[in-house]
Amino acid sequence: MDARLVFLILLFAAVFTAGQAAFGLFTISRQKRTVNQRLKTADKVDGVAALVGELRKQRGLDAAGAKGERLRWLSNLIVASGLTYEPRKWAMMAAGAAIAVALAVAFLLKQPLFAIPAGLVVGLAGPVLFLKMKVGQRTKALGAQLPQALDIIVRSLEAGHPVPTAVALVGREMADPAGTEFGMAADEIAYGATLSQAVERMAERCQHPDIDLFAATIRLQERAGGNLTGLLKLNSSTVRERHKMRLKIKAASSEGRASAMILTAAPIIALIFINFASPSFYGEVADEPAVKIGLAIIGTWLVLGNLVMRRMIDMRI
Repeated sequence: MDARLVFLILLFAAVFTAGQAAFGLFTISRQKRTVNQRLKTADKVDGVAALVGELRKQRGLDAAGAKGERLRWLSNLIVASGLTYEPRKWAMMAAGAAIAVALAVAFLLKQPLFAIPAGLVVGLAGPVLFLKMKVGQRTKALGAQLPQALDIIVRSLEAGHPVPTAVALVGREMADPAGTEFGMAADEIAYGATLSQAVERMAERCQHPDIDLFAATIRLQERAGGNLTGLLKLNSSTVRERHKMRLKIKAASSEGRASAMILTAAPIIALIFINFASPSFYGEVADEPAVKIGLAIIGTWLVLGNLVMRRMIDMRI
């Protein structure tokens, strides 16, 4: 074998190994530095009462830990997203995005009448879609972390720790979102709430079916008695099986999701390519009323088709 080829292979292997080692060290160091939001807040306030109040304020809850009654669906999104509640900052960002989109549409399409609806859609629907995206990400992370959190509670109880200490251990040892949620529950227990009340409020904040199952388990044990450790072990096993089933459903529906993305992107990409390659292809008839009506109908059918395909592949457990 050529000595130069051997040298290049060994050099590639050395560089690849060094890259993997550096990436591993960076990942491990970042995980060790990860501190959940509750612990960061706890360093800035004094006392359990102040900590509970500040955490509730950050999540958009009132002093009693309840959600706002007006626009309840929006309050549920804000609380479940886990974002720090900053209405003025959010309003300014939404207004800035709406103005930017309106100006861009007016400049590109030379149609000021289209700019106002586009700005309103971005300013009003954009924040809601962003909140829904954050809720989806947080829900996925909670589902993945919950079995580990329940295992930590079980091991702590088997070691002889009381229940509040076991719940607080999850808040200290785990990253967000589970760390903050269980930490808030532990703080509420220390503030005077029962375990059932604290877990029930956690279920209301998270809006997650697995957290609802955990809350139901705690209520059952509180009212009927029994071995809490055994119930939590069974709960952890059930959550893991449900998570596996969700992954199987996601794999089975992957073809439908890919078809939806392709069918949605294809006409848009084709329209953009034609406008760049031959601007006069549609430009000469773009102002015709029939063309505008046709494009509106096509856009409506595209949206309806996506909604139908989403319903077909959206299987919940």
